Amino acid sequence: MIRIYTFALVRDVARGLVRDLRVRWALEEAGLPYEVKLIELGAGQADPEYRKLQPFGQVPAYEEDGVQLFESGAIVQHIAERCGTLLPTDPAGRARTITWMYAALCTIEPKVQNLTLLEVFHMEEEWAKLRRPAATFAVRRRLAELAERLGKNDYLADNRFTAADLLMTTVLRILRHGNLVAEQPALAAYQARCEARPAFRKALADQIAVYDEVQRGTETAGQ
Repeated sequence: MIRIYTFALVRDVARGLVRDLRVRWALEEAGLPYEVKLIELGAGQADPEYRKLQPFGQVPAYEEDGVQLFESGAIVQHIAERCGTLLPTDPAGRARTITWMYAALCTIEPKVQNLTLLEVFHMEEEWAKLRRPAATFAVRRRLAELAERLGKNDYLADNRFTAADLLMTTVLRILRHGNLVAEQPALAAYQARCEARPAFRKALADQIAVYDEVQRGTETAGQ
């Protein structure tokens, strides 16, 4: 049985963005059953046994029949290798898809995360206010380039949904606190198209359900 590790509870601002969502989505697309192991922020991340599985104490982590993985991109690619719909089997299509998977994680996401840290987590700090215009410009430029490449296509690689679209959509979702994606109508439509997939809706609902259940339990215990 596949087991994935994720946080039991996170701040509201992070709900729907924690990277186990990528893994859940990929597993739903592939039709692979899995179970979830919850860890606590802080203490759970520091647990020596968990650090053997995830040396940086982050989530998600993945286990299956002796296979242990961390880093969401690596896990999604591992799942996609078993699912012809997420990763084409022909060499050229596979290469194109993997290229766009790395583009999502290495070209787009770092700019997006940098801006999010400034706008969400450090919004009141003076140094963040000074850096914000340049960070916004960097994201806006990357999104414009992405929209230009997408053009009138529905998806990034071979014009069909793949793991590249799965990862890129989860990156675009990080910008939900602003309107930068909406400035590019093609990207907004692309994100909506991907998020309309039943596998995504199921993955998101399952992630949120965990937080809601743990939150209820915490509140009940505190009464």
